[in-house]
Amino acid sequence: MSASTGPPAEWSAILIDAVAKPGVIAEAYSRFWNYSVGNQLLALWQCHGRQIEPGPISTFLGWKDCGRFVKKGEKALTLCMPVTVKAKKPEFVPAGEEEKDREGETFTRFVYRPHWFVLSQTEGKPYEPQEFPAWGEELALAALGITRVPFDYTDGNAQGFAKELTVSVSPIAFAPHRTLFHELAHVVLGHTEESQMVDDERTPRDLREVEAESVALICCESLGMSGAEFSRGYIQHYLRSDKILERSAHRIFKAADRILRAGRPQGKEEP
Repeated sequence: MSASTGPPAEWSAILIDAVAKPGVIAEAYSRFWNYSVGNQLLALWQCHGRQIEPGPISTFLGWKDCGRFVKKGEKALTLCMPVTVKAKKPEFVPAGEEEKDREGETFTRFVYRPHWFVLSQTEGKPYEPQEFPAWGEELALAALGITRVPFDYTDGNAQGFAKELTVSVSPIAFAPHRTLFHELAHVVLGHTEESQMVDDERTPRDLREVEAESVALICCESLGMSGAEFSRGYIQHYLRSDKILERSAHRIFKAADRILRAGRPQGKEEP
């Protein structure tokens, strides 16, 4: 198999497709929950495009360890994975700039490799499915270092707020779980480092709202919680005719992944 250096599709395109089609995120999470959110959707997108039955996923050697083998002629799926590389001495230093000797230092890069196969691409010993993990709010808050505080905002339209490393949800919020994910997203995305975020009907259209509500949508749909249809309307309202930029798509996937992983009991996680 040849290596791949780029994704099979833009992350922004995958995100827009997932946001627009109900059920896509839930299917991706139920099939590939132990992988990152971005890789879940990337794997499902490839399965649908190649008309492969989605299912549990592993590498060639991973399936071999389970007593299963990849069928002859099957083509691997491409996912994003971290690799550790060593810095090299720069070949050229521009005039007037100081040379920084970082040769030998290590750092992490993310690359795309075709190393994964779904269950339907394999045969052999019967597969024993892994138990689907539960998500716990207290576990997530502790892992993220975020505190939930009493709601004391006086505007009756406010659903919740996020400030620094704290979040709060109104006791009369329309969808409290969706609001919690939205406020957690503001913190994880770094929005509260700039100023307090208060979410009500008067909040101006802003990229921060699109990012936070996209994270809330991914979390709610992944965990089978209600309110996804309202998230879609919220996102469309603030996004209008603009597009979700590639940089924002990366941030959204990363934040949703952090929140979902934080609420799960510690165990083996894949890239």
